[in-house]
Amino acid sequence: MRPGRIFALADLHLSLTGDKPMDVFGDLWRDHPRRMARAWDARVGDDDTVLLPGDLSWGRTIEDAAPDLAWIGDRPGRKVLLRGNHDGWWSSASKVRRALPERCEALHHDAIRVGDWIVVGARGWTAPGDPIATPADEIVFRRELGRLERSIEDADRRFDFELPRLAMVHFPPWLASREPTPVVDVLRRARVRLCVYGHLHGPDHQLAVHGDHEGIRFLFVAADAVDFSPVELPLDELGGREP
Repeated sequence: MRPGRIFALADLHLSLTGDKPMDVFGDLWRDHPRRMARAWDARVGDDDTVLLPGDLSWGRTIEDAAPDLAWIGDRPGRKVLLRGNHDGWWSSASKVRRALPERCEALHHDAIRVGDWIVVGARGWTAPGDPIATPADEIVFRRELGRLERSIEDADRRFDFELPRLAMVHFPPWLASREPTPVVDVLRRARVRLCVYGHLHGPDHQLAVHGDHEGIRFLFVAADAVDFSPVELPLDELGGREP
């Protein structure tokens, strides 16, 4: 039996109640849950894992999000969920974990082992150096940076240091033609080899940083940028246990 693969897909933006139809953002989003389910079910096996770095459901409460969470639960594989800026239904870790379907886990101030890899992460936020950032954004950014550090501390405490690490964040840790945010330094010091993220849509796709930088492989996996299909992570290229 082959070892389970790891995929990633951000920005599902589900609204199966119909309260927030995504086709208002263009034909690209028309009927996207059906197309996304078809692509997911064709690519992902039961032994695989899918990382979901945020903006999963438009529901305002856990009850509102229940149909969307059920949709995620119905898909093949193990699922690891992270909060995005539009996941208003995401409250305390305990409430979220009780509401999640079978084979779904929340990454929330902690670390999770997936095969031989350790997954760390946090939502992130608009970085202080961003042209649109406000003083209030800086406060949230610093708080999210602390949550990322807590996730890494949990990995340090509970898992073998030789196990390779990957990170999932919602906000981009780096934008093209700009300086890397402090998130990148935290990931580099934590020996993270791969970082998946989303959040950017439409024309902002061009701001996504891809490829190897600062010793980290960056993968932008917003659903509308990857044809609404989970992206298999190139873990074989990045190696297994540290020498």
